[in-house]
Amino acid sequence: MSHRLRTAMLRAQLEPAALASAVGVDVKTVNRWLAGRIPHQRTRLAVADALGETEADLWPQSRPDLTVGAEATAEVVGAYAHRADIPQQLWTALLVGATKRIDLLGYAYPFVLELLPDTMQRLADKAAAGARIRLAFADPDCPHVAERDALEQIGGTLPGRIRNAINFCEPLHQVPGVEIGLHTVHLYNSVFRFDNQMIVTPHLYRARGYQHPALHLRELSPHGIFGSYADQFEQMWQTTTSYPNQESR
Repeated sequence: MSHRLRTAMLRAQLEPAALASAVGVDVKTVNRWLAGRIPHQRTRLAVADALGETEADLWPQSRPDLTVGAEATAEVVGAYAHRADIPQQLWTALLVGATKRIDLLGYAYPFVLELLPDTMQRLADKAAAGARIRLAFADPDCPHVAERDALEQIGGTLPGRIRNAINFCEPLHQVPGVEIGLHTVHLYNSVFRFDNQMIVTPHLYRARGYQHPALHLRELSPHGIFGSYADQFEQMWQTTTSYPNQESR
């Protein structure tokens, strides 16, 4: 039973029929909510507005990101001191299991593209089956890459590593559903999304990619940690330049 919803309705002096009318549903639906069913998000927001409450107050289980205690980190499936500590089996399982979306963002990440001997073909097959695949690399000629190279003290090799990773993707250039973009901004973390799971590596000062810590996330709420990094990817993607450029494709 939803005691929070019932209390909020009493506080607002709204009977089930009045709430149903306010949010455009049948009174039987409101009674099901009172019995414990959770509405869809859009409806939850409408109910919260009608009652002068918040979604998290009425249905805290729908907002694990705002819940005090262990549930606040429920989207964190695993944490690793270094990206190199992540088992290759996990990377492979994420890549193979993705069917709807693969979003990769970093400077250069050839280790992902080399997970399997036929990674490029698998990506092409996933795109042909309807998956959206977006691969964002740093522009090897941009000033930020030179700065990152100096910060990581890798002797001018980062531009070449990026070009090598981009070269891996040549078989994907003409594949519908696969997009490759080059960004020219500083990254504070790399993001590797596979459907509703994600590996995030926050960048540490002077550390190299494999030395960064890593989080394995699973999406539970559009408002959680996963959603924050997914939104960051979208914002970063808007800054990318298509590669190869549209004229040459």
